[in-house]
Amino acid sequence: MRRPLIVGNWKMNCTISNAADLVLGLKPALTTIKGIDVVVCPPFTALGIVAEILNETDIKVGAQDMYWEESGAYTGEISPVMLTELCQYVILGHSERRQLFGDNDDAVRKKVLAAQQFGLIPIICMGETLDQRDSGYAEQVIEGQLLAALSGSTASGNV
Repeated sequence: MRRPLIVGNWKMNCTISNAADLVLGLKPALTTIKGIDVVVCPPFTALGIVAEILNETDIKVGAQDMYWEESGAYTGEISPVMLTELCQYVILGHSERRQLFGDNDDAVRKKVLAAQQFGLIPIICMGETLDQRDSGYAEQVIEGQLLAALSGSTASGNV
């Protein structure tokens, strides 16, 4: 049986010092949880300090997004290589990234492949818009997003 996974996405909240205080406060309670994998996903600016505080615990750290290229002239983007020293997981395809920043199925697929290539575990987000749900297309949209995200990936039935 698969172990449950609980992921806390902090979104665009917490400065570095706020994130350190938050994770220091959470650490005692989170380290007592057994049988469940726990991942915290702070903003990029706080990944380093959060990873340092959680070092030598079972609590894992994840990034909130990444770009699929290893390096290059992509101002403001974070590459999978940059993340490998900071975290084990990366959230990809979040609804806000899809709706506000234009992450389409192909972009999510490229990110999934890049994450896997560099040893990161992708957390793939899927979901329909309210209009799609109201029109009865929710399952079709989600299935399409899932199939697109996993196309060419190394996922082996662990969906």
